[in-house]
Amino acid sequence: MDDAMLPDPVARGTVTRRELLEAGWKIGGGLLAVAAAWTSWEALRPLADVSGGGVLALKPASSYTEGTATFVREGRLYVTRAGGALHALAQKCPHLGCAVPFCAASGRFECPCHGSHYDLAGEWLAGPAPRGMDRHPLQVIDGRVHVNTTVLELGPPLGTDRVRLPTREGGCAPPAP
Repeated sequence: MDDAMLPDPVARGTVTRRELLEAGWKIGGGLLAVAAAWTSWEALRPLADVSGGGVLALKPASSYTEGTATFVREGRLYVTRAGGALHALAQKCPHLGCAVPFCAASGRFECPCHGSHYDLAGEWLAGPAPRGMDRHPLQVIDGRVHVNTTVLELGPPLGTDRVRLPTREGGCAPPAP
């Protein structure tokens, strides 16, 4: 029997399998469209700015020893001393914005998302990142480190090797292919 000839399902008090499947496909298609729109928004929206938005007065410069990385939660940055110089490195990976932790085992910053590696000066070593780690201006005033988190400078270009540091064996994140 043709569906057009059947009375309204509500008036009949029953629903045919065909009508149930049709409703299911419509609901499923609607949910799929919502999921696709949400996924597209998450993938394409701009990444949030991670800067703290001010000048942070930190510890004395002498407390940052050579070859160390100190995380500063207020500014979401690391203060490192490499090659005798202090650096204020943004925690955000320049590739896709993942938070990049410092790996004490290797003495490098290693992005867990896509495997980019950086040395203590924030210079690119490996992976898909387009440049080294971005940085904030840093000054030593009256012996204390001051970092301006309102300014974010682009990291050094690929291949920059101003600070040659020995690489330790081991690591925390697998290197990118």
